Amino acid sequence: MSNVCLIGQQYLSGRKPEVFLVPDMKLFAGNATPELAQRVANRLYTSLGDAAVGRFSDGEVSVQINENVRGGDVFIIQSTCAPTNDNLMELVVMVDALRRASAGRITAVIPYFGYARQDRRVRSARVPITAKVVADFLSSVGVDRVLTVDLHAEQIQGFFDVPVDNVFGSPILLEDMLQQELENPIVVSPDIGGVVRARAIAKLLNDTDMAIIDKRRPRANVSQVMHIIGDVAGRDCVLVDDMIDTGGTLCKAAEALKERGAKRVFAYATHPIFSGNAVENIKNSVIDEFVVCDTIPLSDEIKALNKVRTLTLSGMLAEAIRRISNEESISAMFEH
Repeated sequence: MSNVCLIGQQYLSGRKPEVFLVPDMKLFAGNATPELAQRVANRLYTSLGDAAVGRFSDGEVSVQINENVRGGDVFIIQSTCAPTNDNLMELVVMVDALRRASAGRITAVIPYFGYARQDRRVRSARVPITAKVVADFLSSVGVDRVLTVDLHAEQIQGFFDVPVDNVFGSPILLEDMLQQELENPIVVSPDIGGVVRARAIAKLLNDTDMAIIDKRRPRANVSQVMHIIGDVAGRDCVLVDDMIDTGGTLCKAAEALKERGAKRVFAYATHPIFSGNAVENIKNSVIDEFVVCDTIPLSDEIKALNKVRTLTLSGMLAEAIRRISNEESISAMFEH
C-alpha cells in the first residue's frame, strides 16, 4: 500500500509539490486538453509556453512558436483523443515547429494515446497496425521521448524507436476508492483481459476479493451471456477498466452484477472516451457512479448527467515531467 500513500500525499493533496525546475524547461499545449495542461503548469509553478495553434481557412493545422526555445527541454501536452486525426496532426506539427526552432529535447506528453487499440494483426487479417504507424510518425518528426498514461497494450512501447514512459492512473483511482465508504467491496474485471489490472487493484484495496465477468456467445445469432465468477451478492462492486468508450460493456456488466445481488456498482476507468451512444448508455445505466480521469475532456452532455466524476492526473503528470527534466527515475514513483 506504500505506493498508494506516495501518490496520495504528493500528487492528490491540495498542497502543491515542492518542485524546482531547470531553467531551460518549457511546457507547451495543443488544443486537445487545455484544462489538464494548465493544471500541470500550475503544479510545476510555471506557465504554458506561448504558441499559436490554430487552423488555416482550409482546415490545415497552423502552428507558430512565439518564444525562444533554442536548446530548451520542451514538453508538449496533447492527448490524441477525438477529433483524433486533428489532435494527432496538431501534435506532430508542433513537434516539427519546435524542432526547427532548435529545441534541445522534445517530449510528447500524451495523456491518452489514440489508435492504441489496433496493435496487432489478428489471424493475419488484412488490417493495419495503426499503433505502430503512429509511433513511427511521432519518431520521424523529431520526438525524443514519449510520456503517456495507461497504454491500452503495454507492448506498444516497443513500437517506438525512442524511450516511452507509460505511467499508471490506477493509484489515483485507488486513492479515491479508499476514500469512499464502500461496504464489503469486491473488485470486478469486466472481461478476462482486465484480470491483471483488477487483481492489482484488489490487492491494494485492503486485499479485497475479486470477481471476473466471462462473456460468451453460446452460438451464432444468440445473445451474449455473461457468467460471473465470484460472489457479489450484497456487496459493493467496483468495476475497473483502462477506458470507457460507448460504455456498453460496463453497463451490461453492471446489469449482470445487480441480477446476481450486487448492492451498488461503481465504474472506475482512466480514459473517458465516451463516444457513440455513451450518453444514452450512461443515462440508462444501473451503475451508481462513473469515476474517470481528465486525460480526455468531458462533453457538456456527459457533464449534464451528473453521474460522472472526474479525478485529475495533473499532479502525477507534473511529477513525471519534473523527473524526466531532471533525469530522475519514473519507476520510483510507483515502487512499493
